Amino acid sequence: MLLGYEAVQSVAFRNSLFELTYKLGLENKAYMPSSQLSFDYPSSETLRVKLSGEWQISVGLPSDNECLSQLSSNKEITEVTFEPSGLNKWDSGLLSFLLRLIKECGKRNIRVNRQSLPEGIERLLILALREHKVSVPQEAPIAIPLLERAGDKVLQIQAGFVSLFNFLGDIAVAFSRFLSGKAYFRGDDFRAIVQRCGADALGLVSLISVLVGIILAFVGTIQLQLFGAQIFIADIVGIAMVRVMGAVMTGIIMSGRTGASFAAELGLMQANEEIDAFKTLGISPVEFLVMPRVLALMIMMPFLTLYADFMGILGGFFVSTVFLGLNPVEYLQHTQSAVRLSNLWIGLAHSFVFGIIIGIAGCLRGMQCARSAEAVGEAATSAVVTAITSIVVATALITFVCQVLGV
Repeated sequence: MLLGYEAVQSVAFRNSLFELTYKLGLENKAYMPSSQLSFDYPSSETLRVKLSGEWQISVGLPSDNECLSQLSSNKEITEVTFEPSGLNKWDSGLLSFLLRLIKECGKRNIRVNRQSLPEGIERLLILALREHKVSVPQEAPIAIPLLERAGDKVLQIQAGFVSLFNFLGDIAVAFSRFLSGKAYFRGDDFRAIVQRCGADALGLVSLISVLVGIILAFVGTIQLQLFGAQIFIADIVGIAMVRVMGAVMTGIIMSGRTGASFAAELGLMQANEEIDAFKTLGISPVEFLVMPRVLALMIMMPFLTLYADFMGILGGFFVSTVFLGLNPVEYLQHTQSAVRLSNLWIGLAHSFVFGIIIGIAGCLRGMQCARSAEAVGEAATSAVVTAITSIVVATALITFVCQVLGV
């Protein structure tokens, strides 16, 4: 009979399999059991189980009733140890015996010391106990001092900065090779990434930008109506969208959409050892995988920001003319006179910096991903958090610099 993979992996099936294995060893009457089981007491609270001979299903196994009787007869037992000095050959029959004993000790709150068991048996027991979730008494975790935890956190931050600077150095080398015409990456892949970073994101950028423009218009109306100056809504929406909000909202959207995608892609390649394959072939992963993604975001973020600015102004225009009754021509004239070219360049500078930040954050977390499916999700989450946090910090710095320069 063939069993499916799900059936083999189920805990119930494995429990039944261990029970059947042990019963087969007990019922094997073809040979006299060559395995031997004996007990002694190093102390009144410790039961030592001596294992010797051959513990194999084919030659029969001793019953575990003797162990159970020892545990039942002596209520002072708090620990069970093993002495396998005379153990010769063994198979899954010994593993089944030990699992039954460990499970019974778990029910009686008796600690099982397995340090003296052979390494192969110990590894199998660790795997089996983890899948069966057998309750085994464990020692209380050791409390780590506050200063030691703080020191570990500082070392982790230091290692993170070192990893970041090394990654930035690799990207700088890759871009220098690109400018000299020596970089190697596929043009088809680059065009596909540009489309993902540009045209494929227009729908989401349109929706968010229009809504942000509408929100700015309604918020401005609340105060401006007190002075009868609703026409200045055009100034608020136009300057806010072109100077900061268009770039920031586009950056946040692309962080969650594209940055996370880059982290997941590279993280999955790291988990599947494809990154190691590139290194083995002599191809730089940063040059072949990271640089096209960062370059695509650097190119497309300014264009997306321009589009977001237009859609945000369009949202404010719709609210002002339809709900507030402002003159459309007067609104557009105010927008044109309020939005200066310097505001546009500042917004584009924001978007260019945000494109670099999103690309580096997504690719860095992907390259740092561990080799597991869970780590891929963690890398994507970390990429989004890192990118959005960096965008906010970069916005504050650029705004401060612009204020100092008077632009």
